[in-house]
Amino acid sequence: MPTFDPSEAKQKLTPEQYTICFLKGTEPPFSGKYVDNHEPGMYVCVVCGKPLFASDTKFESGTGWPSFWDVVTKGNVKTAEDKSMGMVRTEVTCANCGAHLGHVFNDGPKDKTGLRYCINSLALDFRSK
Repeated sequence: MPTFDPSEAKQKLTPEQYTICFLKGTEPPFSGKYVDNHEPGMYVCVVCGKPLFASDTKFESGTGWPSFWDVVTKGNVKTAEDKSMGMVRTEVTCANCGAHLGHVFNDGPKDKTGLRYCINSLALDFRSK
């Protein structure tokens, strides 16, 4: 069960961040501030600060969104089937607050997990090392 009240998020987040995190929106490809970020550090949930992805799992997927081949801790995200937009995908949410982060696909690096967590920059904050 999420531990963050979405009504509190309206006070903290920009309208665009709220749309992504609580209305399950998607930012335009190649528009996010973390698409080309290559600094060492940790990507955390913009809503609650839960650590989600380490920079050493980020890779260039060419999709226009930050992509990661694994999560920092298995229990920090949840996945669920998403049948919106006329297709079946796997949605990724923050396990702590329930914020929508993006989707995960099975076309990631084969020498790693084979997964591609395709995540909205607006759903993330970055903490450099």
